[in-house]
Amino acid sequence: MPNWNEVILEIDLASKENPDDNAYDTVRRKYLAKIHTITKRNVIAYYSGWMQRPGSADASVNDKDKSGFMLAINKLDKTLGLDLILHTPGGDVAATESLVDYLYQIFGKDIRVIVPQISMSAGTMIALCSKEIIMGKHSNLGPIDPQFGGMACQAVLDEFAQATNDIKVNPHSAILWQAIISKYHPTFLGACKQAIEWSERMVSSWLSHNMCHGKGEDAVKKILTTFSNHQEQKSHSRHIPKQECIDVGLNITALEDDQDLQDAVLTTHHMYLHTFSNSLAVKFIENHTGIAYIEKFAAPKPN
Repeated sequence: MPNWNEVILEIDLASKENPDDNAYDTVRRKYLAKIHTITKRNVIAYYSGWMQRPGSADASVNDKDKSGFMLAINKLDKTLGLDLILHTPGGDVAATESLVDYLYQIFGKDIRVIVPQISMSAGTMIALCSKEIIMGKHSNLGPIDPQFGGMACQAVLDEFAQATNDIKVNPHSAILWQAIISKYHPTFLGACKQAIEWSERMVSSWLSHNMCHGKGEDAVKKILTTFSNHQEQKSHSRHIPKQECIDVGLNITALEDDQDLQDAVLTTHHMYLHTFSNSLAVKFIENHTGIAYIEKFAAPKPN
């Protein structure tokens, strides 16, 4: 497998050999096609450049992504199933639900997810819809507890419950809690509760339908409790490693078990990161034939 610096040399060589072509596209698509050659399955890379351009709204999962997937899926042989390579910080839950429903309609249960590095939040939710997740020693999923404005919904409910109990025991503490509780608008607590119920119901349904089909409710509950419990994970940004995913019952395959696949996946991963660092792209939805939907960074307009 070419390492980080060797990939740069390959990009430079491709640029010299075909100066009229985009060398980053050429090399990236070469290795994406190689994954298809190895697996004999459809391959779509869903890559976000949030690490290179933090704060870009289009880097997260959103409703525009379905158009990207429609483009990438068009003309593919649907009978080959789907290997979905995920690298994303997550995003909108409603967009995630709609996207997964679309993938199920096209590929049924024959969806595998490959996580070369990080697939967090809604990205983890997408991974949990699959029949199998391929992870390396360096790969991580993340908690799926819903957030509002950067605040964990369960943490908000826990804080309110603590305030209620403290005031019952010591009414004089009400004045201390007032400054904290007053930041929540009247419907916020209800919205937090509904978001938790929606998220858990959604992922529970996907697990029961695919990865945990036939394993019973306890298997689903164990996974859901681990990934959705804010009290256990402590932070929405926690990186959950491969072994912990295996321990809670996810169907995990080690990327290292297939050296050719590992080489192709990690080189493809390096190429996406190089592309983000040397272009205005903030998101790719790209298949193994080179068909790509690309979101580009839009700089804020001056006042």
